[in-house]
Amino acid sequence: MVDDDQGPGGSDEYHAGTDDGVATIFACLAVCLMILVTGLGIRFGGAILARQQAENAADLGALAGAAVILSGQTAACARATQVVGANGGSLTACAADGFDLLVQVQVDASAWGGDATAHARAGPVTTP
Repeated sequence: MVDDDQGPGGSDEYHAGTDDGVATIFACLAVCLMILVTGLGIRFGGAILARQQAENAADLGALAGAAVILSGQTAACARATQVVGANGGSLTACAADGFDLLVQVQVDASAWGGDATAHARAGPVTTP
């Protein structure tokens, strides 16, 4: 009777050239690599979403504030603060430049490694 672990001729020698179990190692490494790439993709995707949220909040806040810029910078910045807050951001800077309103917005993205910021400028296409 021949044992499967025996070499040619029935000897019990070690087979240095066999690849038994290599596929399992490569499968484990492939799974680990896929998990790593998926985790990095989720983190990167979350950061992009936070940046887009900040840009949207800044654009809408600047437009809302520019709509009431003739009432003064205080009224325009107050309106921009309301709209930015409703869009999940916080207004960090607001200034009037003639009939244009410049805003800077920050959105919390601590789950993705920091904060996302955006700037926006809105005003009339032509000077009234």
